[in-house]
Amino acid sequence: MILKKIEVGPFSTNCYLVGCPKTLEGVVIDPGGDGKRLIKEITDLGLTIKYIINTHGHGDHILANKDLKESTNALLLIHELDEDFLVNPQKNLMGLFGKILKGIPADQLLKDGDQISFGNKITFNVIHTPGHTPGGICLDSGEHLFTGDTLFAGSIGRTDFPGGSYQDLISSITTKLFTLAGDRQVWPGHGPGSTLDYEKNHNPFF
Repeated sequence: MILKKIEVGPFSTNCYLVGCPKTLEGVVIDPGGDGKRLIKEITDLGLTIKYIINTHGHGDHILANKDLKESTNALLLIHELDEDFLVNPQKNLMGLFGKILKGIPADQLLKDGDQISFGNKITFNVIHTPGHTPGGICLDSGEHLFTGDTLFAGSIGRTDFPGGSYQDLISSITTKLFTLAGDRQVWPGHGPGSTLDYEKNHNPFF
C-alpha cells in the first residue's frame, strides 16, 4: 500500500494519500487545506484518485475538498449525519473563526458497516464513531486505522463543539475500536501516529 501523510491547512490537519502500488488507484482522506500542494503530491505519486473521504465535517478536514474534486473528479464521501457540515458554516465551525466555508456537497453518504474499495483488493471498512461530531467515522483496512478526530496518540477528540458528546466518544472508542481483533497502525487527524494496542494499554483517557 502507498501511504503518505501530509500536514496541511491552518490547523495542522493530517491528510493521507493512500494508493494501490499495482493499479495506482487511490483515495484522499481529510484534505484540510493546501489544495495545490496536495494535487502536486498526487501527481508526483502518479495516483488516480477515486474517492475523497472526510472522516467528519469540520472545516479543518474539508477545506480542500473543492480543489481536489475539481482536479481529480473523484467522488466525495462523508457519513450521512455530517452531510450538512459540508455546506453549513455554523456546523463546520468556520463561522467561529469569522470565515465562511460553504463547501461542495457529498457525492455519496456513508453509514456504519459500509466498505470503500479501490485498487487491487484494498478495502476500508467504515466504522461510525460519533462523539467528536455526530457523523464521525474511522476507516479500517485491517492493518491501518485512520481515526480522524476520534482517537489520537495519547488523547481523544474534543467533545465541546456543537454536536459533540464525551459519552458517545468514549463508547465509540471502547466498543468499536478497542474491540477490533489484532493490532493496527493508528493514523489520527492531528499529531503523531500510534498503534491500537498501545492506545488500549496507555491512553490516559482509558
